[in-house]
Amino acid sequence: MPFSIHARDVTVRYPNGVVALDGISLDIDAGEMVSVVGLSGSGKSSLIRTINGLVPVTSGTLEVGGRQLEALRGRELRALRGDIGMIFQGFNLAKRASVLNNVLVGRLAHTPSWRTFLGAYRPEDKQIAYEALDRVGILAKVWDRASTLSGGQQQRVAIARALSQQPRLVLADEPVASLDPPTAHGVMGDLRRINQELGITVITNLHLVDLARQYGTRLIGLRAGEVVYDGAVADATDAVFEKIYGRSIENRDVLGA
Repeated sequence: MPFSIHARDVTVRYPNGVVALDGISLDIDAGEMVSVVGLSGSGKSSLIRTINGLVPVTSGTLEVGGRQLEALRGRELRALRGDIGMIFQGFNLAKRASVLNNVLVGRLAHTPSWRTFLGAYRPEDKQIAYEALDRVGILAKVWDRASTLSGGQQQRVAIARALSQQPRLVLADEPVASLDPPTAHGVMGDLRRINQELGITVITNLHLVDLARQYGTRLIGLRAGEVVYDGAVADATDAVFEKIYGRSIENRDVLGA
């Protein structure tokens, strides 16, 4: 089953005193595709990193996949992360390794450490990797070094790596920020297909108005660590985005065709 998320009065305060999330409460149902929108510093990345257990909750409660995140430690926390696929703006690939080896990293949580150390992956793990690459349309690049791929292809490898975990939740943090418009739309289309065809809960951080409107059914707007909008994408008018951004919509807020 895909993961649901339930947050109640979640506050995240970093050691330097910065409050990244300020009393957030929200519910994300299993199988939803949600766009989280806000400017830099609004708390988008902190929200995703908190859901994945990378940033601790300072106060409040956060339930991910039926488990209280703030109560998890050690093996239990690692097991939860094994069910959550992460996709980053910077791809986070091993550039000198093959596409296949990069995707197989997604199997680490499900593979004995000795097999990982020796690179002795099971045939079934490789089959999962092949299927993940095929789903995002770059199976033909399976033996290429990651460094030889375009930015869009590298991001698709990152998506395939997340898929190879067989995740119940996918978190994408500004996954298209460094891509040109056609490639960005292609990657967002991949994420939407994953949500619709596999039923996986997908949460995508974005700052671009048109992408948020086109890919996803629900919009959560963050500003200064607080939720200022939570509703259907269809109801998110320009005035809603201006409230989220705290200013008028500008050209840099729209990706384009």
